[in-house]
Amino acid sequence: MITSFDDLLPLLPLLIATATAVIAMVTVGIRRNYLLTAAIVIIGLILTSFVAAVMMPYTNQQITPLLIVDQYSLFFVVVCCIAATFVAILSFPYFFSLDDEREEYYLMLTVAVIGAIVMVSSNHFISALLGLETLSMSLYGMVAYPLHSKESAKYPLEASVKYLVLSGVATGFIVFGMSLIYAQTGSLAFSDLTSDAAQMNSLGENYTVVALLMIVAGMAFKLSLAPFHVWTPDVYEGSPLPATTFLATVGKAAMFVVLLRFVTISNALEFESVVTVFSLIAVASILAGNLLALLQDNIKRILAYSSIAHMGYLLIAIIAGQGTISNEAITYYLLAYVIMTLGAFAITSVVSSSEKEFDSIMDYTGLFWRNPWLSASFIAMLLSLAGIPLTVGFIGKFYIFMSGVESGLWGLLIALVIGSGIGLYYYLRIVYRMLLPVEEGLKYRIAGIESITAYGVISILVFLLLLFGIYPAPLMSLIESVSSVI
Repeated sequence: MITSFDDLLPLLPLLIATATAVIAMVTVGIRRNYLLTAAIVIIGLILTSFVAAVMMPYTNQQITPLLIVDQYSLFFVVVCCIAATFVAILSFPYFFSLDDEREEYYLMLTVAVIGAIVMVSSNHFISALLGLETLSMSLYGMVAYPLHSKESAKYPLEASVKYLVLSGVATGFIVFGMSLIYAQTGSLAFSDLTSDAAQMNSLGENYTVVALLMIVAGMAFKLSLAPFHVWTPDVYEGSPLPATTFLATVGKAAMFVVLLRFVTISNALEFESVVTVFSLIAVASILAGNLLALLQDNIKRILAYSSIAHMGYLLIAIIAGQGTISNEAITYYLLAYVIMTLGAFAITSVVSSSEKEFDSIMDYTGLFWRNPWLSASFIAMLLSLAGIPLTVGFIGKFYIFMSGVESGLWGLLIALVIGSGIGLYYYLRIVYRMLLPVEEGLKYRIAGIESITAYGVISILVFLLLLFGIYPAPLMSLIESVSSVI
């Protein structure tokens, strides 16, 4: 129970994000203004990330049994809020000409961020579930947002219903696993799963393993890990680009932090069968994600299958154990993944709008000759996703590889190398298309003054991608510091 202001102070980022949602809601209720609503949300998210960054060196506190506010959670509060800020900025020109009400989109985005903040601060199943459902409920609306538009770019209703149904199934798996754990331990804290008291009252190792695997299966659905990945390409393709971007970055990062905390605190990898299942999921995700991406001609579907493979790479570091280098590898790669994926979707977003999305590979034929800067930025993002040196993706993949070498996971490392080789091919397909001669007849959205900030976001992401790829030492030091508290 929170008993004093000192207990409330660590929750300041969460309170600021909540206040932002309330202020935006009241503003919309008084008078609709798209620019004002977007500005309130963007300023609120920037303030949230700034406060979390300032608190990071000084805060390490358990707030009730449900939330832990430490350097690691605050680090990902900063990452999620900055990523959400970039998504909000990219959303503004995308929905600028939408023939429907536009302000509620920003309310849902802010509420989704609140869910992400709760998730990254959770070390208890109740708070993790509350954060997850807050995030998911908002995403259902964001995915279906252009539904009533007469010129909707894709199939938002189909994507939203698919995500709703399969996300509900995933939550059911998690809740069922939680109920089994509660029956065994009488507690829903991550730390009580393998505690001495739990072992004394244990219903048997097989019972615990079943509970763990139910929870892992539910989380694998949310992370679109194979074989629970079937929904991902359809939802990515049917959603409006800003919603896809948020789902692919903030949604995945917050869920993976929950998985990491759960596995680390509960010592789930003490069970050999759990390690085996994680290994099979990692290999299946790496191979399925990369192989199925070869068959796609839609950039959103390619990035969907790519995300499946990247989540598989991250699982290798989790399987490697709870050593410092593994936690650092996961943290660095998650940040790298957010930067790369945000950048790739941002470039697709600035040439698209809610009426027309340019998401086919063919649409980018000759882009280099029409807009060299935009094309060069896209090439940088794709090469980083492939793990080419001098990019943040290379450093992240190197970190993952080193954690696997340290733990002797040679089979998984072979899958990583094969998957990376396959991935290079389908990323270079897009690069090849951009370098071909210009095709007449393709008319991208003409960027107006509303797109200036979106181009600024792309510039920042390219700068971070190259900075952390060429000079990663300061970021590595920060990550080493925050990862030590897990």
